[in-house]
Amino acid sequence: MTIVKNKNRIFGENGIPEFTKVSSKGQVVIPQGIRKTMHIREGSVFAVSATKRGMLVLKKVLDPILQEDMAVLKEVEEAWKEIETGEYKKYTPQQFFKKYKGKYKG
Repeated sequence: MTIVKNKNRIFGENGIPEFTKVSSKGQVVIPQGIRKTMHIREGSVFAVSATKRGMLVLKKVLDPILQEDMAVLKEVEEAWKEIETGEYKKYTPQQFFKKYKGKYKG
């Protein structure tokens, strides 16, 4: 499998998202190419957030969790609230990455 990267995102082959299934034990496999690119190994820790509309976000965090990661998680939670209430701003990918460039690492 080929992984396509641009400056801020990682995609599957030809820029198409990767797909995975949930096992009978509730486990989800992160595709190998993405694991390799993001340095995800056995024991990697993730914060998980979700909406009622079926969107799920995994954020790789260090163990113990850093203040920077907590700030990102707080912003994700605030973004979910804005999305659910319809009070959100629309950005093109370029506008979004320009606005948040360098604000977060990871």
